[in-house]
Amino acid sequence: MNDRSPIRVLIADDQDMVRTGFRFFLDAQPDITVVAEAADGETALRLAREVRPDVCLLDIRMPKLDGLEATRLLAGPGVADPLRVVVVTTFDLDEYVYGALRGGACGFLLKDSGPTLLAEAVRAAAVGDSLVSPSVTVRLLKHVTAERDTAPGPEALRPREPLTDRELDVVRLVALGHTNAEIAASMFVSLSTVKTHLGSIQLKLAARNRVEIAAWAWRTGHADDRP
Repeated sequence: MNDRSPIRVLIADDQDMVRTGFRFFLDAQPDITVVAEAADGETALRLAREVRPDVCLLDIRMPKLDGLEATRLLAGPGVADPLRVVVVTTFDLDEYVYGALRGGACGFLLKDSGPTLLAEAVRAAAVGDSLVSPSVTVRLLKHVTAERDTAPGPEALRPREPLTDRELDVVRLVALGHTNAEIAASMFVSLSTVKTHLGSIQLKLAARNRVEIAAWAWRTGHADDRP
């Protein structure tokens, strides 16, 4: 990424130490720069719309406007030019992050995941991919299976076109929290092949991102490696 502009990031968290820690590490990366910080949701929303960062890192619990509502307003279904939002949370907020999934978030990260995963999540979001902490994916999307009785009926979950066996393999790995590189290695295919499969899957499922692909997999029972 030497010849490319650095990834511009907004950090929104009501804890000064969290923002300072995130900024310190991200600014140390040669391909990432923090362009804005916010201590509450309203400020995050305003700055995100003004600055148009490549990636927004949003905490869930913030004063004035929580991270769920900020996510919906920045990346939700009705947003004409959505921004890329990565929700940063803790284990005890899993149910809220599931709400962020439906609100348009393209990634999930635990605050204790470490700086390396934080940078990876930012890079993934910047290029249209999504990094979801595997532990979050499995725990969080299991909530979807518990909602099957009240979820949309089979017709609503039916793809526009049937998925191929290889596409279903990709869907299963996405649902288990694997990155594109891990999927490519697991399936013995190139990274570009994985991206081609994902593009086709998104069209067939009318999914905006891989997080919605994962949710569909758990709702329909295609995440078949769960315990």
